[in-house]
Amino acid sequence: MKILVVGSGGREHTMVWKLAQSPRKPQLYCAPGNAGIESLATCVSIKADDIAGLKEFVVKEKIDLTVVGPEAPLALGIADEFRKAKLKIFGPTKNAARLEASKIFSKDVMALAKIPTAPSKSFEKMADALAYVEQHDLPVVIKADGLAQGKGVIIATTHEQARQAIIDSMEKAVFGQAGKQVLIEQFLDGEELTIMAFTDGKTVVPMLPAQDHKRVGDGDTGLNTGGMGAYSPAPLGTPVLREHVTREILQPIVDTMVRLGSPFQGVLYAGLMVAKGVPYVLEFNARMGDPETQVVLPLLKTDLLDVIEAVVEHRLEQITVEWHDDTAVCVVMTSGGYPGSYQNGIPIHGLPSGQTVSATVFHAGTARKGREIVTAGGRVLGVLGRGNSLADARREAYRVVKTISFEGCHFRTDIAHRALGARA
Repeated sequence: MKILVVGSGGREHTMVWKLAQSPRKPQLYCAPGNAGIESLATCVSIKADDIAGLKEFVVKEKIDLTVVGPEAPLALGIADEFRKAKLKIFGPTKNAARLEASKIFSKDVMALAKIPTAPSKSFEKMADALAYVEQHDLPVVIKADGLAQGKGVIIATTHEQARQAIIDSMEKAVFGQAGKQVLIEQFLDGEELTIMAFTDGKTVVPMLPAQDHKRVGDGDTGLNTGGMGAYSPAPLGTPVLREHVTREILQPIVDTMVRLGSPFQGVLYAGLMVAKGVPYVLEFNARMGDPETQVVLPLLKTDLLDVIEAVVEHRLEQITVEWHDDTAVCVVMTSGGYPGSYQNGIPIHGLPSGQTVSATVFHAGTARKGREIVTAGGRVLGVLGRGNSLADARREAYRVVKTISFEGCHFRTDIAHRALGARA
């Protein structure tokens, strides 16, 4: 069986790595891939958002299944194009992917589905947004409506910060077209949690809960990023809470999308804020999270290929999805300056030659330059540690992190601190 994974980051490396473990031994391709993925799959130099090029490759190479990692091709309608051509693809349609591609659309769907979320108001005109925020309680959350690679959310603690966030988004276009409309949202005080789920448009199968670390600095300080690390299962996501989220959030959204004529098929990601034990939705994503994928998929006991095929063929209710009972921690190593400007092409030293049962390095932004592997992105590597306990997994991840270096390298030293507390 031939499988194409679309994307080039740590999430896609993890997907390829997990699919390579299938007893069915699929022949793997990745477009465009990275320097870590190339040891597991044939990398093809087609960009993830080049839908015509990807479709041409799939037809020419007789690819049996395409698995989409990032949000951009989904938002552009890759699933629609492939299904029209009778090509098997794992991922939601363009309309269904609007749950991520438009925060305003997502809020409208949440209202229809009666999903608990923060009160908000959307704006197309900057003057209206500026006038509204002056009267809003602080802190306040300013969100770019469209896709901004995890960076389009500003938590403003002063009215000046709120004004600047609106001007940056709507006038200075720091997020491009994504920020032409903004959502102004009430701040929710609590603890963040991610629960992703496989769904075939009807059946919903939640994955293990994870907690991402969005801020660039220790102690959850500094700018928002695409994610500086994660761990799973997060103790905050108790079995009772997970069952509640499935029943009151995930299933209602899936059912509502069917009623709207846009069934959601793929992975539905719920970014939650748990405030006083109650989960509220901060955002939905239309694909697996990054770096949550790096800690959740390694704990999947069931063959990922079997799960994906069950989703694509609308028979998810027929399989049992099982999980390992250990713990995973991923520490993200970034280029100096990220999430601001940074340099690429810096040699990476100390990369382990293989993997062990307890440690794996997933490449995110890397490339091969001659005999060297060099940086090629803001988030460069995701170092996974596994163990019988969260403390063991965290210790293993940081043990490997300390063996790897590149000029300007930055990483947080406190991943999983919320769960480990004083032991972190």
